[in-house]
Amino acid sequence: MRDAFIDELIQLARINPQIALVVGDLGYGVVEPFAEEFPDRFINAGVAEQNMTGLAAGMASEGYHVFTYSIANFPSFRCAEQIRNDVDYHNLSVTVVAVGGGLAYGALGYSHHAIQDYGLFRCLPNMLIAAPGDPLEVRACLRYLIENPQPSYLRLGKAGERSFHEKVPDVVPGKWLHVAGALESGRNVLLSTGATLAIAMDRWQASTDPDFSVNSLPLWGMAAKPMQNEQIADCSAVNTIEDHLYDCGFGSWLLEAASCHSGLTGRIIVEALNREVCGSVGSQNALNILGGIGPK
Repeated sequence: MRDAFIDELIQLARINPQIALVVGDLGYGVVEPFAEEFPDRFINAGVAEQNMTGLAAGMASEGYHVFTYSIANFPSFRCAEQIRNDVDYHNLSVTVVAVGGGLAYGALGYSHHAIQDYGLFRCLPNMLIAAPGDPLEVRACLRYLIENPQPSYLRLGKAGERSFHEKVPDVVPGKWLHVAGALESGRNVLLSTGATLAIAMDRWQASTDPDFSVNSLPLWGMAAKPMQNEQIADCSAVNTIEDHLYDCGFGSWLLEAASCHSGLTGRIIVEALNREVCGSVGSQNALNILGGIGPK
């Protein structure tokens, strides 16, 4: 996902001279091609993420679309106040890019585990969450964000993610993206956001249920809730899966969207990380299994 991100960003920056990249002294081995081609639009803010976010907000107020880039919680939780006050409340075109969403940096410990980030960003009224499930969804999300500049959070995997689409899909906030399986009404849907699309696809490939399908929701947030009920109503069951804690996560967001329609909430089954994973150290796969979202 990281390679797809920087390649697509460079292509878009060649067309749009207002795209800028600000890093928090991380990302080397990935961001150099952008820095070399656009040195006047690349800034290393140092290990000072709060300043990085304030700088990005100032640049965005002057017409730039700024991408702040770092690992896991560093560009998000470490500067939550600046994201809320400077970016979201002023409705500025800053995209916070976090590499290693979920437990991708599992062996580096809980400082690098991004398993509460959806909870932070989905309670900001102007923020759009972009959680692509594969490298082609990364490109799709970037294209949408550039065409529709706004406060946004782009959550990437770490490396080696498989592609599940044949081409770059069209993505719309709140609209489920069909990836595999049945298309008819009444199907059983496994709905993923972010890198757990790989887990969903593995389950689909092992399934013999003809009514089983996999959908991805790469773009979502507070404003996209009203779109969910019609899509839920088209399914007999919706099983969500995410590498985030249950509380304040993606599945909870979907349940909130359906909460005023009692007939729909019973169709939703939420599969998310449990609290036992907090503070644990291990590989991404081992921690996903410990957290309750491993293979079945």
